[in-house]
Amino acid sequence: MTTTGAADTTGTQQGSAAQRERRRRILDATISLASEGGFDAVQMRAVADDAEVALGTLYRYFPSKIHLLVSALGREFEQAEQRTVHRAIPGETAHERVMYILGRTTKMLQKQPLLTEAMVRAFMFADSSVAGEIHEVGMRLTAMISHAISGSPEQAEPTEEQAAIIRVISDVWLAALVGWVTGRSQAEDVEKQMDVAVGLLLR
Repeated sequence: MTTTGAADTTGTQQGSAAQRERRRRILDATISLASEGGFDAVQMRAVADDAEVALGTLYRYFPSKIHLLVSALGREFEQAEQRTVHRAIPGETAHERVMYILGRTTKMLQKQPLLTEAMVRAFMFADSSVAGEIHEVGMRLTAMISHAISGSPEQAEPTEEQAAIIRVISDVWLAALVGWVTGRSQAEDVEKQMDVAVGLLLR
């Protein structure tokens, strides 16, 4: 399956109101199916039926279930970002603020283990055809962590050094989540690992 129409797969503000509503329904259906049955439950026909769109329409928006689930991960991060974007984040230091954001988001994801397993698994499997969706996930993570580092609702563009630190924090956090969803570590280990990594990077 080609990525024709892939421009519709990233960015919630793209397209007409009808297209955005259709995209919302598709992601709602994807998240619902993954929440109930994990990665294997997300089948393109089932998503199309639940979202009440034609199968061909679904493929124009999302060429594969990997595109669907990585986009769902981006939306989960977008919603997490929106909960804190206009207010100060608790914590006296950048370390404390980043851990507040990561800890809160980790707990949110761990409350939905099948959904999180499906989204993280898709992120692991993603190839270059999913670059747009991967970029969206990265942008959401960067915005959340940058906000936490600055400690201000009025976000400034991160410096080059901060951007590099944010990329490392994001990579370590996603790796810790992979360890959890694959059963190599316990839920509480994710936050412990991140506390060590963030402390080293932001000291």
